[in-house]
Amino acid sequence: MISCIRTLLIRGAIGFLMMIMVPEAVWAQPSAPIPIGPAPIAQSPVAATAASPPVADENYIIGPGDVVDVTLLERTDFNTRAKVGTDGMIQLPYIGAIAAADRTAQTLRDQIRAALIKGGYFSNPNLSVQIASFASRYVTVLGAVGTPGLVPIDRAYRLSEVLARVGGVHENAADYVIIRPAKGETRKLSVKALAIGDLTQDPYVSPGDTIFSPIADMFYISGQVKSPGSYPLLSDMSVRMAIARAGGLTDMGSDKGVKITRDGKKLNKVDIDSKVAPGDIIVIGERLF
Repeated sequence: MISCIRTLLIRGAIGFLMMIMVPEAVWAQPSAPIPIGPAPIAQSPVAATAASPPVADENYIIGPGDVVDVTLLERTDFNTRAKVGTDGMIQLPYIGAIAAADRTAQTLRDQIRAALIKGGYFSNPNLSVQIASFASRYVTVLGAVGTPGLVPIDRAYRLSEVLARVGGVHENAADYVIIRPAKGETRKLSVKALAIGDLTQDPYVSPGDTIFSPIADMFYISGQVKSPGSYPLLSDMSVRMAIARAGGLTDMGSDKGVKITRDGKKLNKVDIDSKVAPGDIIVIGERLF
């Protein structure tokens, strides 16, 4: 027992002496703050890469505002990025102004190559012409779509592809879109037909076309249906379809007791297969027994 007490006293004395011998500055140093939240993830360096240039369809017709890259493999001093002017011309070394509008990239390449040979600058130039940006040919997309605006047409696009590029139509959009071509008649096309891949109802768009996705008209239904409320009106929607859209009849409901208020006027005798009009207020009555 005495030896144990002696050992404890010796250890305590040693600890006390160490505290005295440690410099005051060490004890004065504040402890490092404990980070709150998850530790940051180390970021590995990523090499910067240039964005890939757009690739045009080989049949794309160059127009004013487009930008083309002309490259001569043998001579880097000839390489030029040129914007097509309102007059349809671009400026190139040696040959000066040359018409670029209303031509494909391949046609323009052959034209520049022929001018270089004719001018005696090169005997067999290896040329490349690519379209760097598209500004002359576009369609306008308006209405209830993800990102309305101008969509460049760098190749042949179907209507469904253009709608996909703008993020599709909204949930509150009508079940059809309207396409107004620069030349020709306005068409009304079903969104469902576009979605199922019916190519006869999915035309190619042309530069200058306007595509409009309208907000859906609404109808209102109450009474003896399971989910009364307001709903988007579909094309050629019947009263029977409207009842189904509202969840169907309740146990007390009757499809023979249908009343509609349209444009402020009450239609008491309603055929269940008649068409619903925008803004219709449909009331489903109860069974008599």
